[in-house]
Amino acid sequence: MNQWHQRILGTFTADLSRLWVACDPDGVLLDEKLLSELRARGFEVMGYDDPFGFRAEYEERYRAAWDADEPAPSPALIVHLRHDNANDLPWDIVHNARPAVRLNLAELFPKLAYGAVRQVEPERLGILFDAHQTELQSARGESETKDFILEHVYQLTPRSIRAPVDFWREVLRLHFASRALPEPFAEHVAAILRGRGLLVGHPVAEWLSSRSALLRVVQDAWYRYLEKLKLEVRRMSEPDPPSFGAGEIGMEIEIPFDHTDVRAIIDSMFLDGSLHPLAVSDVPTAMPGWIKAGIVEDVWSQFALAEKGIEALAAAVPEAAAPHKLWGDFAKRYGEMLSRVHELPSKDAGERMVAIRERIKEIQALTDERLQAWIVAGHYADLILQPAIKGPVMVHHVPRFLRQRRSAGEAKVALLVFDGLAFDQWVRIREHLIAGQQPLAFDESTAFAWLPTVTSVSRQALFSGLRPREFDDSLDHTNKEEALWKAYWLNEGVMPGDVMYRRALHQVEQLDALETEIASRKPKVLGLVIDEVDERLHKERSKEDVALWIGRWLDTGFVERLFAFLLGEGFSIYVTADHGNVDAAGIGRPNQGVIAETRGERVRVYRSEPLRAESAAAYPGTLALDVAGLPANFKPLFAGGRSAFVPSGDQVVVHGGVSVEELIVPFVRVSSIAGIG
Repeated sequence: MNQWHQRILGTFTADLSRLWVACDPDGVLLDEKLLSELRARGFEVMGYDDPFGFRAEYEERYRAAWDADEPAPSPALIVHLRHDNANDLPWDIVHNARPAVRLNLAELFPKLAYGAVRQVEPERLGILFDAHQTELQSARGESETKDFILEHVYQLTPRSIRAPVDFWREVLRLHFASRALPEPFAEHVAAILRGRGLLVGHPVAEWLSSRSALLRVVQDAWYRYLEKLKLEVRRMSEPDPPSFGAGEIGMEIEIPFDHTDVRAIIDSMFLDGSLHPLAVSDVPTAMPGWIKAGIVEDVWSQFALAEKGIEALAAAVPEAAAPHKLWGDFAKRYGEMLSRVHELPSKDAGERMVAIRERIKEIQALTDERLQAWIVAGHYADLILQPAIKGPVMVHHVPRFLRQRRSAGEAKVALLVFDGLAFDQWVRIREHLIAGQQPLAFDESTAFAWLPTVTSVSRQALFSGLRPREFDDSLDHTNKEEALWKAYWLNEGVMPGDVMYRRALHQVEQLDALETEIASRKPKVLGLVIDEVDERLHKERSKEDVALWIGRWLDTGFVERLFAFLLGEGFSIYVTADHGNVDAAGIGRPNQGVIAETRGERVRVYRSEPLRAESAAAYPGTLALDVAGLPANFKPLFAGGRSAFVPSGDQVVVHGGVSVEELIVPFVRVSSIAGIG
């Protein structure tokens, strides 16, 4: 345990009190490692965001047990406030709790400027605290604090960047290590570089803070680099130049790909799917070998690239104690790889394709095992508490994040929920749009669906902004979804006439009426459910078949027309899903269970523990989980491995269970390239 964790945890001792209050305006306590250590010491942390939701949960899970002198879910409870005034809590909580613990970054880092420190991600504060304790002799101002943080937290010293190659090496290293800079630090670095006459007129701050923006520039520069090598290049996915990277001065960006430090990172980015190789014919034998990672010569080089990417992915499977961001990054890489495999021509590639599929199954088995252990250890429950400032961590954070975006100036927001869309299927949609020369940019991240990953649970949470225990009366249907969506926005001060919701959208013929209604009503907040993927996956036997069908559906033009219309109406578009899907084999249908989706179930839900235990005994290998945030009498039993509660031996595409493909879904901001600064 590092000094930082010792400093924070030293305040909490479970044998002193069973009820605590933490005033934590900077979210210090929400670091996942701290939450895990608190759990090991006998503490549960419960957020006080919604007074009514908090009261119901507190009374049911803790107060009733304490009053009856019975054990509560944990020996001690910490009530977490996102501000520093404990008097906002109910009197009985303040009266019965120990004096509030105050966690304030200004006091924890007295030698550094508070405005800069509060921009550092909670998981990186430990690194900063160690440096603060050992490296600082006196207080630093705002600019000096930023320099100090950049050096010690992000391993970046902008004043040592003296040439473009230095910049590209550092920015690529940052993004490959998933260390995109917070915007204030990115602006600080950009100002230093401008002062030295480097990359003047280019959106340097955006490249440092946005991985997607940086990758657009690199992809475009790679195309032009190969052209300059006199190779015949055919774009497999990216739009024709000069779509990206020209900057304010209209100059194309040149990246020194042949520099040793740069090409080593670029090679890895092609393998993990961050960058997409280009089709090249007639490659000279004298061409440097390192270039081959970024080109596809023929079908066999497609296979070679996929095989190398699969092995790189196998080495990147997160451990069972990994932070959620690592799981999200892995889910993206996994989706890119799976989409790439679905594109491989299986004809005449028999044994090689069989080997690839078997290797993927091995990775899936390892991933499922570790993800389930991660959930059992309580890390999934910690996600409920995470802030949504930089993006939703769970799908029920999405409305809160959209509210923040509206406050930041995005007056009109459109949430497009592609029911059942796994990340690999989002990749299919994205690549179709790019190949069709659509002038769109995609800022991609991920969010965790709710367990069990079924529509009536996770999609309602997504539209309502609530945990499932807070809409217990509609957990077996979605009829209240529109009312929950509008209720959230009404509570945020948006009038019902400015909020719109439509579901069951998938045919291009439906868009005439939808566009007319939107143009007439002029909503400020729009929620749309596109259900083509979910409808189709229940009719197919494999995800490869689903991918083929999605390709045919995309050819109708539904998605590009919808995106173009909404952008033209001034909406900020956010795309996500309520859950993903997996291939599975049937193991038979239990007799009990209150959730029964159309076909291909991965979960059964029981209202009593004896019933669940009976089914678990009848089906060895199933997984019984008590998921935080679900009603107390809502007890899911998950099918094990890649199996499903359907007739034995059936091959199906399903959802509801515990896997990366089902649980971690895309969350993507779609914007017009013309609007990128």
